[in-house]
Amino acid sequence: MRAADAIVKALEKEGVKHIFGIPGGAIIEVYDALFDSEIRHILTRHEQAAVHAADGYARATGKTGVAFATSGPGATNTVTGIATAYMDSSPVVVMTGQVARSLIGNDAFQEADIAGITMPITKHNYLVTDEKQLLKIIKEAFHIASTGRPGPVLIDLPKDVTLADIEFDYPEKVDLMGYKPKYVGHPRQIKRAAELIMQAERPVIMAGGGVILSNATEELTKLAETIPAYVVTSLMGKGAIPETHPLSLGFVGMHGAKYANYAVQESDLIIAVGIRFSDRSTGRLSSFAPYAKVIHIDVDPAEIGKNVRVDVPIVGDAKLILRELIRFIQYKQRKEWEEKVEGWRKAYPLRYRKDDERVKPQYVIEKIYELQPDAIVTTEVGQNQMWAAQYFKVHYPRQFITSGGLGTMGFGFPAAMGAKVAFPEKTVVDIAGDGSFLMNIQELATCVDFGIAVKVVILNNMFLGMVRQWQELFYDERYSATCLRCKEMSFEKIAEGFGAIGMTVERPSEVEDTLKEAFEIDDAPVIMDFRVDRLENVYPMVPAGAALNEIIDKEV
Repeated sequence: MRAADAIVKALEKEGVKHIFGIPGGAIIEVYDALFDSEIRHILTRHEQAAVHAADGYARATGKTGVAFATSGPGATNTVTGIATAYMDSSPVVVMTGQVARSLIGNDAFQEADIAGITMPITKHNYLVTDEKQLLKIIKEAFHIASTGRPGPVLIDLPKDVTLADIEFDYPEKVDLMGYKPKYVGHPRQIKRAAELIMQAERPVIMAGGGVILSNATEELTKLAETIPAYVVTSLMGKGAIPETHPLSLGFVGMHGAKYANYAVQESDLIIAVGIRFSDRSTGRLSSFAPYAKVIHIDVDPAEIGKNVRVDVPIVGDAKLILRELIRFIQYKQRKEWEEKVEGWRKAYPLRYRKDDERVKPQYVIEKIYELQPDAIVTTEVGQNQMWAAQYFKVHYPRQFITSGGLGTMGFGFPAAMGAKVAFPEKTVVDIAGDGSFLMNIQELATCVDFGIAVKVVILNNMFLGMVRQWQELFYDERYSATCLRCKEMSFEKIAEGFGAIGMTVERPSEVEDTLKEAFEIDDAPVIMDFRVDRLENVYPMVPAGAALNEIIDKEV
């Protein structure tokens, strides 16, 4: 059969139900084959958004997301989406068109070396030079993307390859030399970890996105209860334990609660699970958890010891290792530590100054949580992201979807599209800033076109808010290039222009009724423009390069 038809048939065999993308000349054969498939193609309005949507789909479902793009600018437009997925270990397969093999290297029309460009930001990538290897490559790509530490894989398809005739003999199994992810933890290391846990008086579990990826939330919660130990998470780890659980201290780091940061700094044992100890979570490394020994569990051996010195490394799958570890743990009361942490929690709650005249962004998040506690929440990047992380308590894994590692503005809206396509029956809310939302606002057309009824909550302060906050605190209020209020702009009218529903909120008394009205609409995207207090900052805050307990806060 035609190779283009074989590609689509292979995707069907991999269980692909949805693809996000934009066609073009170099990939037109594959789109022609897709016309006869039951796979639903979502035509986005930008290739970056296509990859973000596939990424959001993957994070919401745990399955591999798929995106298509044509050659040249179509392919290069995927780069930010691929890098975002790579930094956050999200399984995505991106297929790009390429000029014919005979033209590669000749600066042909719409030619770009996308395999070379994306080499540092993919888990693996392929330029298909032999059509006989095509089906094997597709099988390998899905295997690599979804196993071990997940990540994006790119397949670059020359146009003449998609036109070739091939036998459809799709492999059942994959055997890759040199790629054998290790899942089972070393028994001796697990016993050593258990001994350290039983000796500890002030243990803290640090849970990262790896807990979500390995579906280990049940085991992690059981471990916390068995020790018992307080749990802090990275931004990507939100949902590793229900944030309403008494042992949950929320997320840790630059904008984590004071009590979470203090608990880490005063602990005598850190049990790190599926976390990479990023600078946003640790603060100044030389001052991080100075009294603590460290157990580090991760499926990627390259992460262990990379940033933080580790006493007991355990390489493998978090779910399997935690199951084993729990067998060796016995409950041990640590009353003094419990009293200390609960004292911090009582003394330093997350807080903000209430206001009857100006809409406070924190209040908007609190109301979203109150009205829709089980909604899937995506975020953009900046102040909106941090307020969402602070004030929306996550109940279950894959409920909170955000760009952690790369910090990609424009991620949240298309990611919400992907999550809503995956779960059309669920409420999906993108918590956005005005600056971030503008970066992929064209996807309103996609939502209207395909009936993707996401809710977008814009915390509109008419600034690039997080940069403005840094300028206020560290640059003498020199607001260079951060003010977006050059001209009045109506997101409500823009939404209506696309055929969506727009709403504008200017007073606190309007917040709850607007959200209720929006959440009752289930057949169209709704854009809510909350005109929030322009100078509101995210607190608490650990300045860059400071220790976790060197915290700036604001008196309320």
